[in-house]
Amino acid sequence: MIDAGKCWKCKCQIWVPDELYHAAKASSAISIFCGYGHSGVFRDGPTEVDKLRQERDRLAQQIAYKDDRIKQLREDAEAAGSRAAAARGQVTKIKNRVGHGVCPCCNRTFSDLARHMGTKHPTFTAEAAE
Repeated sequence: MIDAGKCWKCKCQIWVPDELYHAAKASSAISIFCGYGHSGVFRDGPTEVDKLRQERDRLAQQIAYKDDRIKQLREDAEAAGSRAAAARGQVTKIKNRVGHGVCPCCNRTFSDLARHMGTKHPTFTAEAAE
């Protein structure tokens, strides 16, 4: 007989056979009873079920982190695409203004620039629209 400690409810001393004591220590599925009929189990550390539950929770957290990271990367890619589209729009705007003879720096119109663009680069405004 092994002293299994005291009952968690009535605090009476519990004595159990050796085989039952070792089996109850190995598994939380085996209950032992005090002399007054209160059941109890040994909990020295986490059981196999607790370990599996902790592993499941840890993996769920990792999946949630990865999902959040993927969402953030998608949002970043969309933002980069929007910035690229805005930059293309600005380039097109500047090309169109230059194509009509307007200096992109001082916003003045030069007849020579317009003539040069018209004679030397007649397809420039068509290219800018693409």
